[in-house]
Amino acid sequence: MVLDPAAAPARIVVDVRACLPGRGAWIHSRPECLELAERRRAFPRALRVGGPLDLARLREHLGR
Repeated sequence: MVLDPAAAPARIVVDVRACLPGRGAWIHSRPECLELAERRRAFPRALRVGGPLDLARLREHLGR
C-alpha cells in the first residue's frame, strides 16, 4: 500500500503490483493483521504521517 498525498484526509491506496510512487508499507492479506496494525497505529508510523488515515480501500481490498 502507498499513501495518497493528494487526498484529505490522507488515505491508503492498495498497490497490488508494487509499482506506485511514494512511501509504501506491506501488510499480510489476513484481516487479523489489519486489526493488529490498526491497534498498534502502525500505518501512520510506517508511512510517516501525522493524524488518522482513511483505511476504507484497504479494508475493502481485504474483504472486510
